[in-house]
Amino acid sequence: MALLSLGLGVTIALVLIVTVSFLTNGRSPGGASSTATPLASTELVGKTLKGFSSPGLFGGTVSSPWTSGHPTVVIFFASWCGPCQSEMPKVAAYLHAHHTGNVRVVGVDANDEKSAARAFVTKDKVGFPVAFDPNGTITNGLFQFLTLPETVFLTARGKVTNVYFGAIPTDKLAQGIAALSA
Repeated sequence: MALLSLGLGVTIALVLIVTVSFLTNGRSPGGASSTATPLASTELVGKTLKGFSSPGLFGGTVSSPWTSGHPTVVIFFASWCGPCQSEMPKVAAYLHAHHTGNVRVVGVDANDEKSAARAFVTKDKVGFPVAFDPNGTITNGLFQFLTLPETVFLTARGKVTNVYFGAIPTDKLAQGIAALSA
């Protein structure tokens, strides 16, 4: 009888794990998927997005560069996000070492505390403007992201060409910037 109960419990647990994995596409709560690959079929790809204007993390205002005719990379992150903590130093270093031409890069720090966000950006020497999105208005609203990190590539007219889910490797960032520059 005990073995039957144990077997039934294990079976139920496995069914729940498989169901949750299927429903979340294998993504962890922090946003990184097990493969961290770009999903070209995302609903955002091909859509033209309206612009945003938000308080900057260190003051001033950060506005979407595509509204002034610049191809744009938007990097969504937060200080509490594990994959973001490994991604941001690499992304910041890459962007310091490489010219992006006409392509503008902006960050959106989402659902975060301002002091933690500032410390995170300062520690990683982020050199691009960062919008502070403490309530997810841009992240969860305009872009409809539920997880972090995410990276979005937009044309100079605001059309989404690609979305990279999870921590973006620098070679994929370089490819995305090159495609926007072409």
